[in-house]
Amino acid sequence: MIRSWSRNPLLIFIIVLVIPIAGTLLSGLIMFDLPQSDVQQLVTFMTFTGILSSSLSFAFYRLGVLEWFRSLRWTIWTMIALMVGMIFLNVWVIARFTFIEQHYLSLTSVLLVFAGLSALTIGFFASKTMTDRLSELTDATQLLAGGDFSTRLKISGNDEIAQLAATFNAMAQSLGEVDDQKRQLEQTRRDLTAWVSHDLRTPLTSMRVMIEAMLDGVVQDKETIHRYLDSSRAEIEHLAYLIDDLFELAQLDVGHLTIHMQQASISDLISDTLGSMQPKARQHGIRLLGEVAEDVDMIGMAPDKIQRVLSNLVDNAIKYTREGESVTLRAYRSADDIRIDIHNSGSYIPQDVLPRLFESFYRGEGSRMRGDDGARGTGLGLAIARGFIEAHGGRIWANSEEEAGTTFSFTLPQSLESGDRRL
Repeated sequence: MIRSWSRNPLLIFIIVLVIPIAGTLLSGLIMFDLPQSDVQQLVTFMTFTGILSSSLSFAFYRLGVLEWFRSLRWTIWTMIALMVGMIFLNVWVIARFTFIEQHYLSLTSVLLVFAGLSALTIGFFASKTMTDRLSELTDATQLLAGGDFSTRLKISGNDEIAQLAATFNAMAQSLGEVDDQKRQLEQTRRDLTAWVSHDLRTPLTSMRVMIEAMLDGVVQDKETIHRYLDSSRAEIEHLAYLIDDLFELAQLDVGHLTIHMQQASISDLISDTLGSMQPKARQHGIRLLGEVAEDVDMIGMAPDKIQRVLSNLVDNAIKYTREGESVTLRAYRSADDIRIDIHNSGSYIPQDVLPRLFESFYRGEGSRMRGDDGARGTGLGLAIARGFIEAHGGRIWANSEEEAGTTFSFTLPQSLESGDRRL
């Protein structure tokens, strides 16, 4: 609205001229009941002085004179001085032509000078109130620009400057949060580089030693050569798993992974997982049990991704469960979701570790340990599992008690539709 007015300077000029004249005449006729002759004389004088003062103020507006000052305080003083000058000019000219006695004109002039100086005094304190708060904002902005994201302004008043201070505080808080995330991301990048370097160096070094031993003739009997080749194959598989995990996690992070949703049986997925993990469980002397509620059946999901989550969680449970203990997988309805629990009775995760288990690239020391069968985890499986479950609109978490053991749980909504979904 203001911009549209600024394109019509003539309209602004007319409004500035008409409003004071109309207001004065209205008050003169209604409140003071002036004679008709005096009203006509007032209109003449006010029109003349109004055109003069309005032209002057409009010229200041169009030329942007008030923008020339380097201090808001001087700008406010100048505005007050202009207003006082216009009032003095209008009243003095009208008084000069209406008052007959010079005594009354001199008295009016003195009173106008007094009123003008009083207005300037008030303007000084008014401008100081604003400029002091703006100076604090300037200082805080410089601190923020220097990296001090804890900088906050004291909010006083309810005007636009107070709103600006509140906006500044919100911006500083947001920048602080972004800076914290940036620092965490940088630390994560360093950790990831160290972890990947470690996981790549270990199998490569192992394979190089075994291959050099065979090439140099240090190892010649067929049994040892076969064992070395079998170990090299296991290391290559580990490298393949590591690369696949890194690639999949990178796709999850940047949102470039597409999952294919379809109606599938969660019972069949659980049965397949138990069947494939049973040999490993028996090898470790662990009982692997399963329980699926009767009302849990077909739901919308990406079967390959949920199978990956189930296999990862059950594999971890077997890996960290002592011989003679058990791993139990249960699926049942929970409100409007399907809930799946993977419980192992022989392990405990400290409470301070639980919240970080599903963070990208977080690895506890235990995840780096080689199992009895020589297999090593990549340490990225739980982060990938979280990405898959959240892509389905579910959630995943863990609980652990020293006496009861550890339970990994996740939920899947029952109302997901079939089709491709971009993560």
